[in-house]
Amino acid sequence: MFIIENYLTAVLLCIVTMLCWGSWANTQKLTSSHWRFELFYWDYAIGILISAILFALTLGSVGDEGRSFIPDLNQASQENLFSAFLGGVIFNGANILLVAAISIAGMSVAFPVGIGIALVLGVLVNYLATPQGSPILIFGGVALISLAIILNARAYKQLNEGGSEKLSSKGLFLSVISGCLMGLFYKYVAASMATNFINPEVGKLSPYTALVLFSVGVLLSSFLFNSWQMKKPFSGKAVSFGDYFQGTFQDHVMGILGGGIWFIGMALSILASEKAGPAVSYGLGQGATVVAAVWGIFIWKEFAKAKSSTKSMLNWMLLLYIVGLALLIGAK
Repeated sequence: MFIIENYLTAVLLCIVTMLCWGSWANTQKLTSSHWRFELFYWDYAIGILISAILFALTLGSVGDEGRSFIPDLNQASQENLFSAFLGGVIFNGANILLVAAISIAGMSVAFPVGIGIALVLGVLVNYLATPQGSPILIFGGVALISLAIILNARAYKQLNEGGSEKLSSKGLFLSVISGCLMGLFYKYVAASMATNFINPEVGKLSPYTALVLFSVGVLLSSFLFNSWQMKKPFSGKAVSFGDYFQGTFQDHVMGILGGGIWFIGMALSILASEKAGPAVSYGLGQGATVVAAVWGIFIWKEFAKAKSSTKSMLNWMLLLYIVGLALLIGAK
């Protein structure tokens, strides 16, 4: 299977992860105006699973190093299979809340708050599980990113002054809950995998097998989480499964593409975790917040009507994020 050989390559792939995770949500914005995110999400989950299987049968099954996908799946222990699957379930619950927050509050708010919290919690949890890298640089970066989260929340509050307080509070609340759950899922996927990808331990999973089980967890749990949300949406009227089949070809393609883009980021992050360490790999990938904020602020103009003081606050938010990420990169 394809394996990353050095730290520099791992960091570069984590940056690609950051771009993928920060950009996939644009596919939702490119669907038709009537296409609800609950309907979009089915194609998104399908796109993740299709991409995982393709990766496993190609990159996960070539070369002489490590275990290829099918033999690895056959020897895996039930405990590790379930751990990777559970990671997918936890991620899916968090991600559905994040997509709901995007539809209510916009990319430039939902990502910095939700993913920012996930970054802080995820780095802490993953570092405690696998203490790899400089703790001073890792937690210094996390501290700066935490300040960036606070600035973004204040900017959003200023933007909504005089508007609908209920809507503002709901968007922030969903982002916070999503972030708390999002910070936990990576730990379960990492725990299921071998620590040495070239000579994996018996019963442990290769990263490609873990990603397939993770993706199965995402799709299957959607029948619980997303079905419930279709009946009890956070905003708007309920939608039915019949509505899903009323979507255009572009609507369905955008959803599958969104899932594929997100999965590429996830796969590269997992592959990089052996050389960079789970804490740094996850933390760098969650720099997606900066990418998403740039999309929301500069491309989708979500803060176009904001006061100059609010825009200045957003600039400081982006600067703190960038410096924080730089510290994480240097944390080897």
